[in-house]
Amino acid sequence: MTGRGHDGWDVPDIVVGYAGTPETLPPGSPGKDGVLELEFVLVGERTEIGHRRQRPPLQIMRPLYVDPQRPDLPVVYLMSTGGGLVQGDRMRFEFDCGPGTSVHLTTQASTKVQRMDTDYATQIVSLRAGAGAFVEYLPEPLIPFAGARLHQRTAVTVDPTATVVLGETVLAGRLARDERHRYDVFASDLEISRPDGTLLAVDTIRLLPADGGVTGPAVFGDHDVVGTLYVISSLASASALADALHGAIDAAAEGIRAGVSILPDDCGAWVRVLGPDTESVGAVVRAAWDAARRLLIGVAAPHIRRT
Repeated sequence: MTGRGHDGWDVPDIVVGYAGTPETLPPGSPGKDGVLELEFVLVGERTEIGHRRQRPPLQIMRPLYVDPQRPDLPVVYLMSTGGGLVQGDRMRFEFDCGPGTSVHLTTQASTKVQRMDTDYATQIVSLRAGAGAFVEYLPEPLIPFAGARLHQRTAVTVDPTATVVLGETVLAGRLARDERHRYDVFASDLEISRPDGTLLAVDTIRLLPADGGVTGPAVFGDHDVVGTLYVISSLASASALADALHGAIDAAAEGIRAGVSILPDDCGAWVRVLGPDTESVGAVVRAAWDAARRLLIGVAAPHIRRT
């Protein structure tokens, strides 16, 4: 079930039920409705930003061409001037990657979802990959603090000739403070489709610790971190891609659970990883990303520095 949030987006009832007007800054106040719109175009043999619109607290610095094996491919750090998502925040990202472009999108740091006593936060991501584009969207982990309430929606549109590598890592909470599953609610909706609207994959997550189901089967189990990597591409068969990803996770450390599946219509494959900490889960996700890169474009995954 969904309701209509302050920002006009459909928000699950388990989240919108927390709607309220904070005594501090309500939704719509300056710094609460962040917008980051980026359009990427091919200029000669290099991908550059053709259009940028940003509204605080979201922003970027200049793209960095730091991948030694792909000097045409910019690394773009998505940044926020705030200390994380707080109640009443409505953040919107739109990435339009034009024909033939190549880009790596990531965040400067983990996304911290702060405690909330009134209202909730939303984060909406729209990503479009045009013909022949190669796009990587690999943000740093998301950490819901005790009392956090978040709805995240990610809509990805992939041309049949494009490649998109999409990753996400979510923690059970601030593990160093023993805040395991003390958030109020985390709801996430991922939809991957073709430009004509054909749906390729849907991943719906509803985590409500109060109902006692977040540590059961098909959710976190007895693990603290879950990582996911989707690879949508026509550059290799889905079975070949799945084999490459299987090979990458075979060397996973003890305590890690991981699996690979082929996506519908043989459009690609995906990996889900469960583990005790971000380091071990991140290592498996990175190994899978590296294997996909080597298979699809013949180069290794670069080391992405955090500034």
